[in-house]
Amino acid sequence: MSGHSYDAENYWKANLRLIFGSLIIWALVSYGAAILLRPMLAGIEVGGTDLGFWFAQQGSIITFIILIFFYAWRMNKIDEKFGVHEE
Repeated sequence: MSGHSYDAENYWKANLRLIFGSLIIWALVSYGAAILLRPMLAGIEVGGTDLGFWFAQQGSIITFIILIFFYAWRMNKIDEKFGVHEE
């Protein structure tokens, strides 16, 4: 029984690491590139506008969608590792 509890604890630690890592990436792209670093990115043009504006309008959304797929893929790997995957 204690072996199961240990696996569950490590499973949730891996899950939370993945969630927090994804949230950090999302925050860096959404808030960092689009708001805080916008003045530094203003000179770089992407699609007819500056990179900071692009991140605010498109980049953060695209990053978020990529993170959703990455999370699903990585969570499946974690589920398999800990034996809780769906058949």
